[in-house]
Amino acid sequence: MAGPTTAERGARQQETSGPPLARRLGPRRLRTIIILAVAFVLVGAGVVWVLYGSRWLRVDHVSVSGTSVLTPQQVREAADVPVGDPLVSVDTGAIEARLRAALPRIDSVEAERDWPHGIDLKVTERKPVLLVRKGQKFVEVDKEGVRFATVSQAPRGVPLLDVETSTSGSAAASLRRFGADRLVREAVKVAGALPAAVARDTRVVKVRSYDDISLELSGDRTVVWGSAEKGAAKARTLTALMKASPDAGQFDVSVPTAPASAGS
Repeated sequence: MAGPTTAERGARQQETSGPPLARRLGPRRLRTIIILAVAFVLVGAGVVWVLYGSRWLRVDHVSVSGTSVLTPQQVREAADVPVGDPLVSVDTGAIEARLRAALPRIDSVEAERDWPHGIDLKVTERKPVLLVRKGQKFVEVDKEGVRFATVSQAPRGVPLLDVETSTSGSAAASLRRFGADRLVREAVKVAGALPAAVARDTRVVKVRSYDDISLELSGDRTVVWGSAEKGAAKARTLTALMKASPDAGQFDVSVPTAPASAGS
């Protein structure tokens, strides 16, 4: 008797094999996977609704820290945080950019989410190291040489910057070569290199040229500093010179290896 044909064998195989996925997983396991997938979708939709659609995680307050001259209210107004918006959607980078643009006194700022309802603004203000007179007011200059604010009253303990603006001689040549901004930055370097005791007594930083910077101290004392180069060595030399000649009225550290003092 002849065996089953190829077509008959194929038909029997199809009848016994069934759908491949159902056969491998079984109806109970397949049902479990479907339920889990539906649950996952529902949970995801719920999370999205809680973050974006509900009233639970929305901005309702803005806290400010680190201010000294600025007030927290000034910072809040400049930040323009979208109170009432979902906290997750707040663009903290845009807030930081607005603050830096609106308030030049801010050196750095971090805007952070304070779950579940707040935005924290951590501010670091610029500190003046020199003042530039502007009419009856003063422009504050920070350690980077940035002119960041104009004030009507000079902050205590911050020296005045006096840049020579002569139209002839070496001062004029230096001004043309380096530019006023560069000379200001050189003066800032000098102010930053001063020993703490000298910095407290400094009233004026005078810039006549790139390599002719001097200081006016309290008690009618002066310091010839020279250029801003070798600031650390000059600071050490000046400290030692002042201890050796406490009654001197003039100190010269423009060449730190050959200092000099004079007057009384």
